[in-house]
Amino acid sequence: MADEAELREQMIEAFGDAGYPISSPMDLVPALPNGPSTKFESGDFSMTAMELNTKLDGDFPYENPESFVDDVIAQLKEQNEI
Repeated sequence: MADEAELREQMIEAFGDAGYPISSPMDLVPALPNGPSTKFESGDFSMTAMELNTKLDGDFPYENPESFVDDVIAQLKEQNEI
């Protein structure tokens, strides 16, 4: 089982250096340590940023990494991914 707090920490760290506000997922790519291949892992959960993008219906723009990650986590929960 995935640890939500661990995933949240990984995502805030990875997405934190993007130039906020962001208006699309493409605004996040330059901030990711391994680009779209950046992987988020916890327990039995493992997903790259590219895979994550296919699962999300973002409500852009986002003003800060915390609000973006809150939506990501909520959507992953809704989809029973975590």
